[in-house]
Amino acid sequence: MKTYCNNKVPRVPILVKEICQELILSQEALKEVCDRLQEEINKGLGKESNPEATIKCFPTYVRELPNGKEKGRFLALDLGGTNFRVLLIELGDKCSMESRIYAVPQPIMIGPGDGLFDHIAECLASFIKERNLGTELLPLGFTFSFPCKQEGLTKARLARWTKGFKCEGVEGRDVVELLKKAIAKRGDVKIKICAVLNDTTGTLMSCAWKNHNCRVGLIVGTGTNACYMEKIEKVELWDGDLEEPHQVIINTEWGAFGDNGCLDFIRTEYDNTIDRESLNPGKQLFEKMISGMYMGEIARQVIVRLVAEGLLFDGKSSDILQEKGSFFTKYISEIESDEDGDFNNCYAILEELGLNNATDADCANVRHVCECVSRRAAYLAGAGVALLLNRINEESVSVAVDGSVYRFHPHFHNLMVEQVSQLIKPGIKFDLMLSEDGSGRGAALVAAVASRTSAMR
Repeated sequence: MKTYCNNKVPRVPILVKEICQELILSQEALKEVCDRLQEEINKGLGKESNPEATIKCFPTYVRELPNGKEKGRFLALDLGGTNFRVLLIELGDKCSMESRIYAVPQPIMIGPGDGLFDHIAECLASFIKERNLGTELLPLGFTFSFPCKQEGLTKARLARWTKGFKCEGVEGRDVVELLKKAIAKRGDVKIKICAVLNDTTGTLMSCAWKNHNCRVGLIVGTGTNACYMEKIEKVELWDGDLEEPHQVIINTEWGAFGDNGCLDFIRTEYDNTIDRESLNPGKQLFEKMISGMYMGEIARQVIVRLVAEGLLFDGKSSDILQEKGSFFTKYISEIESDEDGDFNNCYAILEELGLNNATDADCANVRHVCECVSRRAAYLAGAGVALLLNRINEESVSVAVDGSVYRFHPHFHNLMVEQVSQLIKPGIKFDLMLSEDGSGRGAALVAAVASRTSAMR
């Protein structure tokens, strides 16, 4: 493997910069993104406008945040893919956690719905018995990361299966009720399902346990989504009671921002190609510009164009580079982790892609492409967060963030902070905090808060 370390960093040629220019967003464009997001969120919250809105703004029915005094033992169930987790979380002065991962076998993923929930109930029972908790009534928070229409804190109807699941007889039905029936049928464990939520709400709650001014949850990983605390008076969709607190966490589902064409003014030929070749053309357009599932492919398309125009690798590509999806998003993080003047990671990645004759100038150009793609993603995420902070309009707010892109990219946090600072109202202070295990600890905290508030009523 080649190594390179030199303080003289090769300059990026003007022609390369010109090709990358459409990925660079002006401050005016980012302000316009904020304005359009505001308009789309208002449509999502409106009773009459919601059916046509692209950002659905689902009320989560989570209205209270943790106060840090939650105590006791709680279960969390995290189902969002081919595996699911069961967690036992003890809250007190410190948080302790035990967990176990269970597989969902392929026949169960595509079999009858009863089979899936019976399997989950069996694994829950096994988990509880292994820990001798059989006699204790355990509150449970259920993270269910599939598209749902939530109708209450413990009621969510599955809109459609994704991620390879096709269990019959579940779409349109309340998943909490199906799980309750499967548990009751066994009759060997005591579980009280206190809440159903998605991982974005869990991200906010997990952070809010220690940071009581947390009001926004953000995920920038394989996909992206955000939730935030909204005043009930602004939520025309609200069909719950009007008692205190007059607030509710809104699950924006902002990955769909732009599906109605409102972001076409910043979308590029690369975004259009990615969308056209995706499994869901015309859907989740904001997500396709900023999330880990797509960033690497955007960079690959730019690199392929630079090669075709003779601006990279002497115009010679490789079979691997020509393959869709071959340039992973993790490559962007690794390349940008090299110190200035050091291209060791870049050389290693290019060799993996079959490009063995790269020069330091090629590496500088590849890094420039990666920086343009990741900076755009971070700035768009930052613009979205700034708009949510402006809506909340409190003096000091923490933003809980999770997801592989935010967690592993070396500059994503700083780039987001830079952009949020530019776009928020004067006088608002904020910080972005890495949130730990929203789908586990966050789910338990939703259950804990629900238990606490129901006991007070």
